[in-house]
Amino acid sequence: MYDVIVVGARCAGAGTALLLAASGRKVLVLDRARPGADKLSTLYIHPPGTERLGAWGVLDDVAGTGAPALTRQSYEVADIRLEGPIPGVAYAPRRTVLDALLAEAAAKAGADVRHRCTVLGLLEDDGRVTGVRYRTPRGAVEEARSRLVVGADGMRSTVARLVGAAEYQEHPKLSCAYYSYWDGVETGFEQYQREGHWIGAIPTNDGQTLVAAYFRQAEFERIRADAETAYTENIRLTAPSLHERLRGASRAAQLYGTGDQRNFLRTATGPGWVLVGDAGHHKDSLTARGITDAFLQAELLAGPEAPDDPDAAARRFADQRDGILLANYRSTLAVARLAVEPERLALLRTVQAAPELTEKYFAAAAGSVAATDLLANFA
Repeated sequence: MYDVIVVGARCAGAGTALLLAASGRKVLVLDRARPGADKLSTLYIHPPGTERLGAWGVLDDVAGTGAPALTRQSYEVADIRLEGPIPGVAYAPRRTVLDALLAEAAAKAGADVRHRCTVLGLLEDDGRVTGVRYRTPRGAVEEARSRLVVGADGMRSTVARLVGAAEYQEHPKLSCAYYSYWDGVETGFEQYQREGHWIGAIPTNDGQTLVAAYFRQAEFERIRADAETAYTENIRLTAPSLHERLRGASRAAQLYGTGDQRNFLRTATGPGWVLVGDAGHHKDSLTARGITDAFLQAELLAGPEAPDDPDAAARRFADQRDGILLANYRSTLAVARLAVEPERLALLRTVQAAPELTEKYFAAAAGSVAATDLLANFA
C-alpha cells in the first residue's frame, strides 16, 4: 500500500514523486520507457523552472552535465531585433539527461521508481480509484494500491483515458514543428519569425545546438512530404544569419517532427486521481513552456504547503491549477498562430527603442512577470 502512485517518470511525474517522497510519503513511480529514453522536446527550461530545480537540489546536477547556462537571448522579426538578458538563468538539457536526473533524485528521496512498467488498468472501490494494474519488464501482471493515483503520463495519458477526464478550453492545432541537433555552430538562445514561420536555436549538452523550425498546422501534410527541404528553406528564409552559420556546421542527428501539437486542459482531478503535466494540460511547444509548467504543477500538488490528506491536496491542486496556467496558455495560442501583425510590430519597435522595455518583454515571455506588467507601459 502506497500513499501515492505516480504514472510517468519524466518532468511532471519525477518532479512530483521527488517532492512527495522528500516530504515523507510512500511513493511508487511507474514508467513504460527505459531510463533516460529520449522524447520530442524543445528542451528549454525558463527561469521559473530552473528556480524550482535549484530549490529541489537538482540544478547543480543539471549544470554538471555540460548543458550551458543561458543568460541572454535574441528575437528577430521584420526589421526588428531584440536582444537582452534572460530574467535569471535558463538551461536546455537533453531530455535523456534531465529526465534521468529527476528520476534518480526521486529515488534518492525515497520513491520506488520502476521503469519499463506499463499500466494496464486502474483498481477501483465504490467509484474511487485505489491503485493500478501493470505489466512488469518480465511480463508479469501485478497490482499496487494507493490513496492517490497521479497521471503524469503525457498528452496521450493512459490514466486520463481510463478515468474519462473531460477536455475543455480545447483549441485547434496551430503549428507543426521539425528539429534536429547540430555540431560546430556558435549560437545563443535565438528566435526568428516571419509570417507563418518561426525558427529557434537553443544550445544544449555536448556543444550541440537544437535548431527547430515551425510552420502553420495547415501546411503539415505538404511539409511532411519533404521535411528536409522544408526545414532547410525555413531556416534560410526566416533566419538567414543562422543559416550561414549552419553551412559550416554538421547535423548530429536525424530530423524529428510532429504535427500533433494539441491545445487543451483536462479535468484536473476526481475520486482518487489527479493529472499533472501534459496529462492534464497541453499546448503548442513554440513558447517552450511545457517543462516549466510541469515543475509548477508538481510543486502545487506536492510542495511543502500541500496537506497530508491526498484528497485535500488534489482539491487544492484543482482549485489553483488553471489560475497558474491559463495566462500562458492564451499567450501561447496567440504566438503559435505565427502571424506578424502590424499592431504587434509597432509595439515591438517601441520595445526595441528602450532597453528597459526589452528586459520586460523577455521577462513576460519567460513567465517571470505578467504580460500586463509590460502592456502597462503602453496604456
